[in-house]
Amino acid sequence: MAERPLIKAVVLDLFDTLVRWDPERLPMFAWGGREFRSTVPWFIDHLEKAIVDRFDREHAINTYFEVLKEIDAQRERDAIEVSCLDRFMRMLERLGLGNDAEVRELAAELRRLHMSGVREVTWAPPDWIAAVRAIAPDYRLGLLSNFDDSETGHQIVRDTGIAGLFDAIIISADIGLRKPHPDVFRQIATMLECEPAEILFVGDTPRYDVLGAHQAGMYTVWLNHRNAQLAPEIPAPDYTIKDLSELPALLASIK
Repeated sequence: MAERPLIKAVVLDLFDTLVRWDPERLPMFAWGGREFRSTVPWFIDHLEKAIVDRFDREHAINTYFEVLKEIDAQRERDAIEVSCLDRFMRMLERLGLGNDAEVRELAAELRRLHMSGVREVTWAPPDWIAAVRAIAPDYRLGLLSNFDDSETGHQIVRDTGIAGLFDAIIISADIGLRKPHPDVFRQIATMLECEPAEILFVGDTPRYDVLGAHQAGMYTVWLNHRNAQLAPEIPAPDYTIKDLSELPALLASIK
């Protein structure tokens, strides 16, 4: 896209675009002969207390990671969203606990514990929030995030203090589809009452944000936090900046 765009709307990714997910704040976890940071400690003890007479810790953790791997493959293959609740339901079913109301209640509690931890280690840098406030008077604003829990995704947006600035918000768990599926980009464009070519999409993930938005006909801004190189199959973004704090200056330069 060589011509200077007429941008009417800006759509942001959520994680590592508007907010930071900080893995260094995850608890340490020992499993498989090594230690690493993981979300598992947030829910595994509760699971043990709930099914103490049938609990095999190693089997439960192995099953959890097997389910997680399967879901990741589904997401990559089909660009669908599998909710966090469904993840725990699959885990419990694989552990032989059935699918009755009591099991669904346990899965919901595991999901709650997991997501409360996710929310605690997610935060919005003040200069990123200031950047959104700076551009809000001049553009319609949208937010489009790949995230597997609708309630928590919207809570995290509200935690930033600027949810009211967005004219449209889609969390992938809302609709069952994930970037780079073209329908999620079409839906946000419709909600913003804009043509794709009137939208600037801003995100940090090359495949989901740069490739997905490009294929949808949107202009793209890649947030290249770490001076990374794009894979050959990813089209060059229209613009590249380090983080969201640079967005107001970029928009001023392309008006």
